Amino acid sequence: MTLSVETCVASHLGDRPEQQDRATVFGHPQHAGMLMAVLADGMGGHSGGAMAAEQVLLKARQNFEMYAPRSETPENLLREIVDEAHIVIKLTSFTSEKDPHSTAVVMLLQPDRIDWVHCGDSRLYHFRDGTLVSKTEDQSLVEQLVRKGVISAEAAIDHPHRNVLLSCLGADKPPKALHGHVGELRAGDAFVLCSDGLWAYFDDAELGGIVHRRGPRDAAETLIGHARQRADGEGDNISVAIVKLVDAAPAGKR
Repeated sequence: MTLSVETCVASHLGDRPEQQDRATVFGHPQHAGMLMAVLADGMGGHSGGAMAAEQVLLKARQNFEMYAPRSETPENLLREIVDEAHIVIKLTSFTSEKDPHSTAVVMLLQPDRIDWVHCGDSRLYHFRDGTLVSKTEDQSLVEQLVRKGVISAEAAIDHPHRNVLLSCLGADKPPKALHGHVGELRAGDAFVLCSDGLWAYFDDAELGGIVHRRGPRDAAETLIGHARQRADGEGDNISVAIVKLVDAAPAGKR
């Protein structure tokens, strides 16, 4: 079975004065059938967060262009993107009056597998026919409390410290980049990268259902619309990247 890839990237300022999220999807300049999706949620004062998030995208594009799949593992490529972006962001903090930080989610699609790495509380979801297969675990104080059973998942939604991160790019400690992958790709697989300005307003089932029933662009518009309505004038920046795998139409039947 031949698979085709459908993608969409969308963002919204929310109710913030500045857009500090960044997201993109791009193909490899030489290797057909390979693409990378990147999402970063910047933090750190006026323009500092945007600058940090931009560095994640820049480093991802640079390293992906030099990626040699025969001699380099996907995990190594993804971890180097996070580590090198962290170093650049730290250097930026030394030469400016800002304190830039950023989350990162980077996903690599190759013909036979998908790999990803994440740091912070921006998420990657993997759905199959609308059902959740896996999602990244937030590297946040609140998520740690949930995992330890100190608070419930419901209490985490409105917890006063829900934005406190345990790991991110630009912090004093090196980022803890967590890797995941799926090796059997099927039509009906969908991958959603999003910042907390979006995922905070959806449970897994609703998010997966919207992405499954709609094309990527329609799904992104619907998700952002619902998030904006539910934020009730207090919404964060929103960014989302959707990658869906579908059956490729036979030649002459498109």
